[in-house]
Amino acid sequence: MSTPSSIQQSLQRLFTPETLRSAAKQTLGCHVIPVRLRRAIKTYLKEQEIVNMKRKVLRLTESFRAVKEANRLLASLTGKELVEDPLREGTGKRWKVGSVGVGVGGGDVGVLYGEDEVGAYVATRMPAVYAACYRVLREVKKRVSRFSPASVLDFGSGTGSAFWALRELWPNSIEKINLVEPSHSMQRAGQNLVQDAKKLPLISSYGSIQALSRDISKSERRHDLVVASYVLGEIQSLKDRITIVRQLWDLTGDILVLVEPGTPEGSNIISQMRSHILWMEKRKCRKQDKPLDGASQGADAPKNGAFVLAPCPHDGPCPLQKSGKYCHFVQRLQRTSSQRIYKRSKGGALRGYEDEKFSYVVLKRGKRPQESWPLDGIKFETLKELHAKRDPAELEIDYEDQFTTESEGDDELPQEEDRSMYDSDIPEPDATTESEDVVDDEEEELQAGLGSGWGRIVFPVQKAGKRIEFDVCRSSKRDGSEGSFNHIVVTQSKNPALHRQARKSRWGDLWPF
Repeated sequence: MSTPSSIQQSLQRLFTPETLRSAAKQTLGCHVIPVRLRRAIKTYLKEQEIVNMKRKVLRLTESFRAVKEANRLLASLTGKELVEDPLREGTGKRWKVGSVGVGVGGGDVGVLYGEDEVGAYVATRMPAVYAACYRVLREVKKRVSRFSPASVLDFGSGTGSAFWALRELWPNSIEKINLVEPSHSMQRAGQNLVQDAKKLPLISSYGSIQALSRDISKSERRHDLVVASYVLGEIQSLKDRITIVRQLWDLTGDILVLVEPGTPEGSNIISQMRSHILWMEKRKCRKQDKPLDGASQGADAPKNGAFVLAPCPHDGPCPLQKSGKYCHFVQRLQRTSSQRIYKRSKGGALRGYEDEKFSYVVLKRGKRPQESWPLDGIKFETLKELHAKRDPAELEIDYEDQFTTESEGDDELPQEEDRSMYDSDIPEPDATTESEDVVDDEEEELQAGLGSGWGRIVFPVQKAGKRIEFDVCRSSKRDGSEGSFNHIVVTQSKNPALHRQARKSRWGDLWPF
């Protein structure tokens, strides 16, 4: 068994100026929707009534705008005390979701999905929601060593955007997935999209959390991974929203993922739910008077406490609340053929890509690991020091190597590129091989830890010559109990190694401290 000192030494060996860049990288480039999903969408739309599809897309867009406005008004009427402690609102009883309501777990829903709305959603919104879910879940897989969920709950599953992302990332480990979706039209569309897929896990669909709870045994209630994407904002009652998040957390055995649109309203929802779960777990730990790591509990009991895995590097209040800004990120994706056909452009030709803005939080049960910070023990040299160490022999120029013979030049002529095939045109297998689901040792060594030493770049990086500037949300304490919002400036003269990393960093990547 490894001792704390050996773990500390391994961490020091792990993070060097070279490996820091790989560990901090969390973002994706322009994401290409998998061929099998594009084919499934195309096949589904062929079977649907596509008359007046652009008009249906506009109606769906108007519905989303109405939900956004309702959430804006709800946020302005919400008190901080109500969000943090719902038991203070007079009655002293826990909120319960009504049994009558059309919502995902009861209550009102902002968008009612009929066949027309579902067709418009699949054609225009599903690829973007998939890309955002894939980006978030990919970070979970990259940062949590050897995390391979066997049981998954997808709340508000819709047409299966998160399900497709889960299948891409964990094709072999997921044995059972429970889908909760009240709209029968959405359920039928999701089933239609996966009808030709192979090697699927056991899939069960439910209309509400109550129906799920009645059907499964107590030993199966907790899922390794629970996902709720683009659904909380459609629940127009704050009471129902918080109650549902409580229920989702009770159904979570390890990790809970919440994703909402990257708007001020969506960010506010994520911030509220984050604060509430952290407050709830702290309150529970104080009442039970037990250690956060749950050492005194049974093997089947969930761990006490919770911490934020992403995007926040701390568990304190959000430092952006008083800055006038809101926490969100962006994922660029290549537009599918249906998006190019049915989406309208605001003047000019429609671009071949779009940027999906999203806000999210990933919460993990247990106590945040107390790891050394990545820059501990690393000494960076200034540009002046690097120049002083250069060998004069390396500065000599071999002029003979600057010229080549005519025959040598002919051999180095670039070959004409074969443009008959593109990456997106190459057929993909229906299921990835088992070897692709295994993280190799080299990649695992480059993982960023779950401690508080990694900040998050929350806005675009500004590059001006040899000077790089960006904003970072970081932990202000080693235990991750408090956070701060800082402006970082990196220059090549003071730190060439970190300057090189800053030039490669993007909005959403980690930054070491």
